[in-house]
Amino acid sequence: MDDQNKNLILATALSFIVILLWFVLFPPPETQTDPNGATATETAQTTGEADVEGGPAVTPSATPDAASADNADEEAQESTEAPRVEIDTPRLVGSISLLGGRIDDLQLKDYTETIEEDSEIVSLFNPVGGQDAYYALYGWAPGQGLSPEDVPGPNTEWQVEGEGPLTPDSPVTLTWEGPAGLVFRRTISVDQNYMFTVEQAVENTGDASTSLAPYGVLARHGEPANAKNFFILHEGAIAMADGELSETSWDGLTDLDQNAGEGARAEVYQVDENGWIGFTDHYWMSSLIPDHSQGFKAVAKYDEARDIYQTEQVLPTMTVGAGESASVSTRLFAGAKEWDTIRRYQNQPNWLFSLFGAEPDADYPEIDRFVDAIDWGWFFFLTKPIFWVLHELNQLIGNMGVSIILLTLMIKALLLPLAFKSYVSMAKMKELQPEMEKIKERAGDDRQKLQQEMMELYKKEKVNPASGCLPILLQIPIFFSLYKVIFVTLELRHAPFFGPFQDLSAPDPTSFFNFFGLLPWGAPEAGSLLALVFIGILPLLLGVSMWLQQKLNPAPPDPTQAMIFAWMPWVFMFMLGSFASGLVVYWIANNTITFSQQYAIMRSQGYTPDVFGNIKSSFQKKTKTEDKK
Repeated sequence: MDDQNKNLILATALSFIVILLWFVLFPPPETQTDPNGATATETAQTTGEADVEGGPAVTPSATPDAASADNADEEAQESTEAPRVEIDTPRLVGSISLLGGRIDDLQLKDYTETIEEDSEIVSLFNPVGGQDAYYALYGWAPGQGLSPEDVPGPNTEWQVEGEGPLTPDSPVTLTWEGPAGLVFRRTISVDQNYMFTVEQAVENTGDASTSLAPYGVLARHGEPANAKNFFILHEGAIAMADGELSETSWDGLTDLDQNAGEGARAEVYQVDENGWIGFTDHYWMSSLIPDHSQGFKAVAKYDEARDIYQTEQVLPTMTVGAGESASVSTRLFAGAKEWDTIRRYQNQPNWLFSLFGAEPDADYPEIDRFVDAIDWGWFFFLTKPIFWVLHELNQLIGNMGVSIILLTLMIKALLLPLAFKSYVSMAKMKELQPEMEKIKERAGDDRQKLQQEMMELYKKEKVNPASGCLPILLQIPIFFSLYKVIFVTLELRHAPFFGPFQDLSAPDPTSFFNFFGLLPWGAPEAGSLLALVFIGILPLLLGVSMWLQQKLNPAPPDPTQAMIFAWMPWVFMFMLGSFASGLVVYWIANNTITFSQQYAIMRSQGYTPDVFGNIKSSFQKKTKTEDKK
């Protein structure tokens, strides 16, 4: 077995093993949604245990300086029956319940659940009493001399000033007067995208000073029905605390220590400045965001008794004197994880722009590392630039599939110097083949002598036998980084290519089962065994492109090598058939460009690959083998 073939087999086998292990250990997720199943909230209400989650309560103290993470239990009430204030913006529609003043009904106008024309728009927040209850709740925790009844809680019946609706041009103000002489106002405004501003104010009309702490809560009743629970994607709680990103999955929240009261599990972050906390899904997110210079306590918790996940922002306690007022303003992001949108909310020029005097835009908040709410993964140094190039190409061209192909061209151009050196080395190895055979004859069974003379030959001819596998090895991190980008980023969701390929984040929708749509029945469901066997057009093109790339060189004489090379393209074809079609498009384009590069470089070195002859000889060898049988 010559060293060239050894290196090629080693690189190919390594690629195959890594991808195979990834595919076996972390298969593409299947969404398991039971639209008729009872939610955790409904089950709890049936048993009389569905208390609506309230806000944190300050431990009575002479000088309280923060709210604790304990929650007050309140009588369960269905907020769907309470009066509501409509929300209507260019990108959001929904309503605010006057029961607790909750933002608990929110849909995203620009996104649909599926690519079907009659598909419903994506629902982000849902009221208590329905499926996947999910909402934002604000309030004040009572301090010294106050009881929970003196401050607004989760079931407080607010009054609205005016009629609404809440739009970017018309904020909504809610009011409530407590029995202790405290008058509370909550003014909610929203921008053109997904950012709410919530101003909480209190006026003390009593005769004595009082202490209380403002808080915000995001609550989710039960694990989301559409959670992917896939290794490559983070879903669950996410927090930024003084420049450090923390991610806790749904399972991780349930595994926290029980340090937040009986039956509750919590993780607490003390933030000095620059922080936020919330929940992230595959494509959507909600975050509680104090001012970037505001210190606060961030809490991620799970109430095991009621199956409620919760994140909280607890601001420092305020002392309000008699006849005085106090207020605090925070933000709530509730929407899609669009890179361009959340990058603007981050509003922090990078180091390069800062050199030219770029400053933050006064129209946007400065949310520390908000772009990192997108799960870039460990290889962020690759995923971020890969996504940026894809995003800019798509903005220019308007077709994500074409953008992936152009990205492949750019990557191959960057790797061309290394590829050129590799293919030149391969061509020289071809020229040295007769001399290598002579060395093998002289060395006989003396392995040490064989290796020494081979190394002397490589050194004399300035050939590096290992360089042939470097381009293949470099494709592995690029492959996984692109897979991460295609799977995680919202911009690839429902991104069309052409014809039947209208969602590059989903597997190939075509199938040999219905002869690629020509027969009058549907293709097998993605992820099923039939879908794996009856592959679509893109996986088939992938297998063919790999097979043709092999035919640039004659089949190795060793039967084991020949068998590995013969099966490799078709194994990859079936294995990658259920991967995102955008990733398969990249792999096809990569194989096609690699074939062209290698053919041109080998010809420039005086060696013309006999592609058709190699194809013909492979079939002839197979026929002869079958005749012997």
